[in-house]
Amino acid sequence: MDKFLEMQTFAAVVDAGSFVRAAEALDMSKAAVSRYVAELEERLGVRLLQRTTRTLSLTAEGRAFHARCKTLLSELDEAEAEITASSTRASGLVKINVPVSFGILHLAPLWPAFMAQHPKVSLDVTLSDRVVDLVEEGYDLAVRIGSLPNSSLISRKLAATRVVLCASPAYVEKHGQPTQPADIAQHAVFAYSLLAMGDNWEFEGPQGKTTVQVRPVMHTNSGDTCRAAALQHQGIILQPSFLVEDDLRSGALVELMPQYRAAQFGIYAVYPSRHYISAKVRLLIEFLARALSKADWCSQ
Repeated sequence: MDKFLEMQTFAAVVDAGSFVRAAEALDMSKAAVSRYVAELEERLGVRLLQRTTRTLSLTAEGRAFHARCKTLLSELDEAEAEITASSTRASGLVKINVPVSFGILHLAPLWPAFMAQHPKVSLDVTLSDRVVDLVEEGYDLAVRIGSLPNSSLISRKLAATRVVLCASPAYVEKHGQPTQPADIAQHAVFAYSLLAMGDNWEFEGPQGKTTVQVRPVMHTNSGDTCRAAALQHQGIILQPSFLVEDDLRSGALVELMPQYRAAQFGIYAVYPSRHYISAKVRLLIEFLARALSKADWCSQ
C-alpha cells in the first residue's frame, strides 16, 4: 500500500477531470489509475468521486480530501526544493491572485521585471476583486488590500495606501465644496460597493472620529468606474491614492476636506500557512515589497 501514490493519483484524476487524462499525465495505464483510486476509497471507507459514463465529480468528502492532498503534495515538493536547490535559485510556476485595478496599474509592469531576474520561474496571474480561497483554488500567493481577517494564512505587509475624498474642480465649482463630512450627504456620490465600511464613510478630523451616511447615485465594484465618473465632473468619490494620485498631481481631481482623513489600507501578500515557503514565492514577495515601497502613492 503506497499512500503517497494513492493521493498523487487521486489528485491527478481531479485536476485532469478524467481517468484517461490522469493516466496520460502520470504515465500509467487507466486500469492502474482506477485501481489506486478504488483502493484509496476502500481504505478510507468513503466515496470520493461520483462517476458516470460521461461525467466525473467530487463528493463533499472528496473536495475536502483533495484540498488536503494538494497541500501535502505541494509541501513535499517544497521540502525537496529546500534540500536540492540553493535558496537564491527559484524555478517553477507561481499561481497568484491580485485585485483588478491595482493589478493592472501597479503590478502588471512588475511581473516581466521579476521573471527577467528569475528566468526559470513562470507566473499564472489572475485578476479578481473576489476573495479567493488560496488552498481550495490552488493559489500560491495573493495580494490583498484592506484589513485582513483572522485566518490560517500568513501575511506580509508590502505597502500602504490612504483613501482620498476627491472630485473634479469643475464639479466643485458648480456644486460647492463640502467643508465637513455631514455636507457629503448633499452631494452626488459614486461609491465602491466592496468598501468595508459600506455607505457609512468614516473620517478622522479635528474633533476626532466622525461618520456620515452617504446616499450614492451609483454603486460599483470597480474603482476605475468611480474614478471615471469623477473625471467627468459627475460627483464625489472616495478612492485609494494608488488609483487617483496621478489625477491629484495633474489637477484633474482635487482632494476635498484634507483636514478630515479617511482610512489608510495596508497592501499585503498572503499565502497558505506551511512549514516551508518555496524560494520562488519568498523571492517574489521580497521583490514586490521593494518595488512597491518606492511608489509615489505609498503611505508607508
